[in-house]
Amino acid sequence: MAAELGCRMGQVEQMIRYAYWNSGCTGIIVGVSGGVDSALAAAFCCRAIGPDKVLGLSLPTSVSNPQDEKDAQELCAGLGMEHRVVSIDPMLAAFKTLPGFVESPYLLGNLMARIRMTVLYYYANRDHRLVCGTSNRSEYLLGYCTKYGDNAADIQPIVHFYKTEVYEMAREMKIPKPILTKTPSAGLWAGQSDEGEIGLSYAEIDAALKNLDANGWKAASPAEEKVLARVQKNTHKRQPAPNLLTVL
Repeated sequence: MAAELGCRMGQVEQMIRYAYWNSGCTGIIVGVSGGVDSALAAAFCCRAIGPDKVLGLSLPTSVSNPQDEKDAQELCAGLGMEHRVVSIDPMLAAFKTLPGFVESPYLLGNLMARIRMTVLYYYANRDHRLVCGTSNRSEYLLGYCTKYGDNAADIQPIVHFYKTEVYEMAREMKIPKPILTKTPSAGLWAGQSDEGEIGLSYAEIDAALKNLDANGWKAASPAEEKVLARVQKNTHKRQPAPNLLTVL
């Protein structure tokens, strides 16, 4: 089991290294939220190309948990990579001046995700870096992400790992315990949690996804029906925008 885990981790590092060498870029930037996904992605980047070439950027708002920023700072220090903090509150305030602006958790959450990705790409463009994505397979299949927000990236090192596998990899990589034990959250509003919003634990989600995949995507339990409905509803997030380019 340990040998298989080491092999899978080595494949990720090789993928990152190959993409980096072929890009002609001088570094990689990762949005480090203080959560386990971004922590694991950052750790893989540091192992692949060296921590001196990896920048971690925290992008908090007034509703962000201050502990997340501290955890991100501790992570980057432990990995030996640079860490910077840029508040996106002024950018959110500018958007709120738009004519007809409506504020709701859904609209504001998507706006935050897209602003964060815009900031990451600004610094990536300025410093000639690749943007590292932090989505995992569970989120990807469920569509639990913002289109052109947190699902946008130049490389996606952990998108083939289920969330439960992310924890397994993170423990192996010695990610700090406070990050491993905290409740998964996108940090889009106070008290928000992934599992609370989805209505299932990640253990239940991953078990359902694996069973669905093994049984031709036919649900055999209420949990699988709930997960399958999300997978089908959010198919558009996993596909390119409809177009006639191939036809024309």
